[in-house]
Amino acid sequence: RIGMQSAVFLAVRHGGRMERGGRRRSEPEEADKGRMKRTIIKDWKSRLSYFLQNSSNSHKRKSKKAGKHHNYFRPSPEEAQLWSEAFDELLANKYGLAAFRAFLKSEFCEENIEFWLACEDFKKTKSPQKLTSKAKKIYNDFIEKEAPKEINIDFQTKNMIAQNIQEATHTCFSTAQKRVYSLMENNSYPRFLESEFYQELCKKTPISRATQGT
Repeated sequence: RIGMQSAVFLAVRHGGRMERGGRRRSEPEEADKGRMKRTIIKDWKSRLSYFLQNSSNSHKRKSKKAGKHHNYFRPSPEEAQLWSEAFDELLANKYGLAAFRAFLKSEFCEENIEFWLACEDFKKTKSPQKLTSKAKKIYNDFIEKEAPKEINIDFQTKNMIAQNIQEATHTCFSTAQKRVYSLMENNSYPRFLESEFYQELCKKTPISRATQGT
C-alpha cells in the first residue's frame, strides 16, 4: 500500500505520468495537467497585464496593412494566427507585442525587445538635444560592458556605437538593432509560436472570459 501511494505521489509530482499499473491514474493525471495549465495561463495573464498597462504611446508601431487596429483586447483566433505569418505581424499588434515581451521575460531575455523598442522610439526623435540624450541612455542601458540590460552583440559593433553617439544621428544603433531583430526572429519568435499561451490564443475556445479585455 505504501508503495502504491508513493507511486501516485511521484506521478503527480512529475506531470501525472505513470508508466505502469494504476487504474486510477487518469483522474490525478488530468487534474494535475489542468492545474499546471491554469498556472501557466495565470502567469501569462499577469505578465501581459503588466506590459499592456505600462506600454507608452511611443512604443506603438503602425501596421503596413490598412484597416488594422491596435488595441488592448484579446485577439480573435484568426488575428492571433496572423502573427505566425511574419514576425512583423506580431510586433505590429499591441496585444501580440505585449505577449511576446511576456514570453521573453519568461526566458530571461526581455532586454532584446526592450532594446528594439528603444531604438524604434529613438528613430522618431526630432530634437537634436533629445537625440543625444536618448543615445547616451540607450548606450548606458544596453550597450556598454556590464550594462543593466546588456544585449549580446560583438565588440566591434559596441565600439562603433560608442564613437557614433558622440555626434548622435538616427542611424547610431541601426546595425545593433538589425542583429537583435534577427536574433529574436530566428530564435525567440519560433519558440513563442510553439508556446502554450500562443497555442491557446489560436484556439476557437477562449482561455476564459476574463481574458477578453484588460
